[in-house]
Amino acid sequence: MITDEQRADHMGEATREKLKQFIARIERLEAEKAELAADIREVYSEAKTFGFDTKVLRKTVSLRKIEATERAEQEALIELYMSAIEG
Repeated sequence: MITDEQRADHMGEATREKLKQFIARIERLEAEKAELAADIREVYSEAKTFGFDTKVLRKTVSLRKIEATERAEQEALIELYMSAIEG
């Protein structure tokens, strides 16, 4: 069985360089993702200072990502389920 060290020795220089590039891109994107998440938290915090309910804001953003027909189907099912457990 080939060891990791042997596998690394057989890896060509071009392949090593490409791997380094992929790792660098992933690390950069992860850093950007963290910055964006912080920005989003800041916007929710700002909205909260104006009296908006952040749970409802998050749900609204989530619902807007769903197509209108699918959202209507989900709402209808929720109503059906709620009436079933309340009755």
